[in-house]
Amino acid sequence: MNIAIVGTGYVGLVSGTCFAEMGVNVACVDIDKAKIEALRQGRVPIYEPGLDELVLRNTRAGRLTFTTSLADVIDEVDAVFIAVGTPPDEDGSADLRYVLEVAREFGRLIKRYTLLVTKSTVPVGTAAKVRSAVEEELADRKEAVPFDVASNPEFLKEGAAIKDFMSPDRVVVGVDSDKARSLMSRLYRPFLLNNFRVIFTDIPSAEMIKYAANSMLATRISFMNDIANLCELVGADVNMVRKGIGSDSRIGSKFLYPGCGYGGSCFPKDVKALIKTAEKRGYTMRVLKAVEEVNEAQKSVVFRKLADCFGGAEGLRGKRVAVWGLSFKPETDDMREAASLVTIALLLEAGCAVRVYDPVAMDECRRRLGDIVEYASDMYDAVLDADALLLLTEWKQFRLPSWGVVTRSMREPLVIDGRNIYDADDLAEQGITYRCIGR
Repeated sequence: MNIAIVGTGYVGLVSGTCFAEMGVNVACVDIDKAKIEALRQGRVPIYEPGLDELVLRNTRAGRLTFTTSLADVIDEVDAVFIAVGTPPDEDGSADLRYVLEVAREFGRLIKRYTLLVTKSTVPVGTAAKVRSAVEEELADRKEAVPFDVASNPEFLKEGAAIKDFMSPDRVVVGVDSDKARSLMSRLYRPFLLNNFRVIFTDIPSAEMIKYAANSMLATRISFMNDIANLCELVGADVNMVRKGIGSDSRIGSKFLYPGCGYGGSCFPKDVKALIKTAEKRGYTMRVLKAVEEVNEAQKSVVFRKLADCFGGAEGLRGKRVAVWGLSFKPETDDMREAASLVTIALLLEAGCAVRVYDPVAMDECRRRLGDIVEYASDMYDAVLDADALLLLTEWKQFRLPSWGVVTRSMREPLVIDGRNIYDADDLAEQGITYRCIGR
């Protein structure tokens, strides 16, 4: 089976590579000539564990190719996947300009039945706009080429995207014709062999599932952060609370970890987009508005705890602060909506000197922040002469540091743990002042 995927960002490149790994012939299309040339040479522009190897293997096998022109491959493919970005517009709604540009190009190029599939995260009703855009182009051509539109949202976690694609909890496919369903069934047949669930729905429901899933996960995170903040006020331990409620089979333990807020390319954007979708239809998503409000406040919780240790923000002027972790989560270099950006901005505003370290996201931080922070060569270099250490991303290498080295390097052994990965008793034995979330 032959498919094209337009867009070689995170979703497009991971999806295309994994489809190729399952035996599909995939042409990845992108207008960025430099990116396409780099991919042809095996250079992957994003950090995702295991992706480099898969790209190289499938490129060499001839199942994965890269091009700047959809026109060059359209006649050979059975389906075209749209995997371009849908960044938030100024009002928080999803910007569909790139999605609709692909739809219009598809309408200008197709000569026989082809399926157009939205893989990008798009609000409910986008498929209808995509269909209209294609039909308008066909009308301009005065041709009646048959086509279908389908929705196939992605559920990839950065840092575990290949596993998520190859061993998914479920595959959601929204269709409105038997032909489209048959084609998508054939594409996902290798997954069915391993008893993975492929859930067929109508198209609006498929579009809604993606937003509803991410919004539910974001809700669980903000709920636990709210509970954690209350635990501190009443003397409870949020870790005990989390275990207690997570043992309830109706609730479960996933996404019940308090911290310094969620970030990344999905949760913040999708929550905003779902709120805006409702507003356009005269409905208010009251729960999601609270989720968003709690999360924005939580991103400054580590700074607030640090300020409290020095008698307020005024006491931070001239202090040297080390930051461990810049990406919004481990196993990625993505800093979009990361708590580190909020924390660093507050530290600089308070007059601190900030020295940062992240195993992967240092180049991304340089791109975003330039030289307004200092860049350490490793995690221990970051704490040299520091008055405080802030843990913002729970990378594995941060989980069991040599506390002796840390305490000897710092001016004052103060640790603010924004992800609750350390044991308070262990740090107390080391003579370290320790603060975390919800205890």
